[in-house]
Amino acid sequence: MMPAMPVPGSADLFRRAIAVSPGGVHSPVRAFGHVGGSPLFIHSADGARITDTDGKTYTDYCMAFGPLILGHRHPHVLAAAQAALDDGWSYGAAEPWSLQLAELLCDRIEGVDKVRFVNSGTEAVMSALRLARAATGRERIVKFAGCYHGHTDSMLINAGSGMAGIPASAGITRGVATDTLVLPLDDTAAAEAVFAEHGHEIAALIIEPLPANNGLLPQRIEFLSLLASLCQTHGALLIFDEVISGFRCGFDGMTGTLRAKGADLQPDIVTWGKIIGGGFPVGAFAARDELMNHIAPAGDVYQADTLSANPLAMRAGLATLQTLLDDDLYTALDELGARLEAGIATIAGLNMVRQGSIFWLTPESTPARDEAAVTAQHRDVYPALFGTLLQQGIYLPPSPYEVCFLSAAHTAADIDKLIAALRVAV
Repeated sequence: MMPAMPVPGSADLFRRAIAVSPGGVHSPVRAFGHVGGSPLFIHSADGARITDTDGKTYTDYCMAFGPLILGHRHPHVLAAAQAALDDGWSYGAAEPWSLQLAELLCDRIEGVDKVRFVNSGTEAVMSALRLARAATGRERIVKFAGCYHGHTDSMLINAGSGMAGIPASAGITRGVATDTLVLPLDDTAAAEAVFAEHGHEIAALIIEPLPANNGLLPQRIEFLSLLASLCQTHGALLIFDEVISGFRCGFDGMTGTLRAKGADLQPDIVTWGKIIGGGFPVGAFAARDELMNHIAPAGDVYQADTLSANPLAMRAGLATLQTLLDDDLYTALDELGARLEAGIATIAGLNMVRQGSIFWLTPESTPARDEAAVTAQHRDVYPALFGTLLQQGIYLPPSPYEVCFLSAAHTAADIDKLIAALRVAV
């Protein structure tokens, strides 16, 4: 076997990348624009660790921005992906693994009769919005400031994530902006007012039931229930974007978590991504029969992709979700989160917002429920926190607006190391 060629370091690779790619990256938040310095170029990963092209290893709390709930290279997912590679990784035809994954979802997720697989969360949201407009015969969409639903045009009006702090993207027409009504989170009066004025024009309201793209902003059950009631009263569809929270806050996502707390919530359409593909490019949208039968070829709402439900991604996603059927895994993740939460409670000047295995570090003592409560203080202190932890071999998401993730590969020792590093950093 030929020896492996040496891989240039991150700084050299970034200089070369700037010459051939916008900003040197293929997704904006990877550019370290919020934290300063050159981005890491990752060469390999395993369990809860990533290793860069300079050979430095870090404990990873970004976890590819959420998909890797089982950790990097989990043996079940690895075996499924290797089997797919052995058999052939793209057919452009029907295959059995998407069927098995869809059956699993329809059997386990309340309110879901049919599923359509796509290639990303962005595509899932785009298709869900088109479906809502077709099913209702209306054009307007309601979204919330600071919620990020991918980069389809209508969802980049006052978005979060890499767009946090930017009102909109260039290249979006005034017509799209006019059809998108933006509300503040946790504002009952504003929601009631917009439906009173525009309820007859609204096709759908879309919200993350656990907003996690502008920090972690848990919503009150009463507010989410009000939104569901307004949609029902005015004939609009309720879309829950569970791209991040789906299969992360329990197998049935944040919707299931809220129901367990007594909420009577049932979205008309749900969108998934990230975990559903086990780290491979997969998104999905799902609903009851009467809505999903509008989708071609059953109906007249067109959606198609060359690589939708490709066997590699389907087999990886199926292996991931089958592993997650073990409730003990979620219990263990919650215990790790509670251990971290208890440790951070002892650090003056640092606080933590957590839902299961999703957490967000903030200097604010009061949990935020809307983007306006995410202050400049958080943005200003995060770069130093990120840089200090990076020096100690800990990798957080390279943005103050992104949340962190625990995985089944993290250990109590990893958590204790993170607490100790945060104590030094703060």
